Amino acid sequence: MIAALLPVAANVLHAVTSSAPSTASATAGADFGEVMAQASSDALKTLKTAEATSMAGLQGKASVQQVVDSVMSAQRTLQTSLAIRDKAVAAYQQISQMQI
Repeated sequence: MIAALLPVAANVLHAVTSSAPSTASATAGADFGEVMAQASSDALKTLKTAEATSMAGLQGKASVQQVVDSVMSAQRTLQTSLAIRDKAVAAYQQISQMQI
């Protein structure tokens, strides 16, 4: 299931990072696109790990505690991703309502 979503997520991520203008900043650190790209790849890795651990648990290769831990981690990751998405949508809506 997650494997089917990976190409879509990669395309969206590539579109977001490639369309952002690359400007040299005087401050040290990564730009917003790089941070979001890293966060999304970490989230996908967490979800894939949870799915693999769940499958291992069904096959009897992983303990119940390992399965629960990985699923709870995936749930926290998903909730965080949804909260970030909601904040981004709210910010976009506020900006679009501003008068020029």
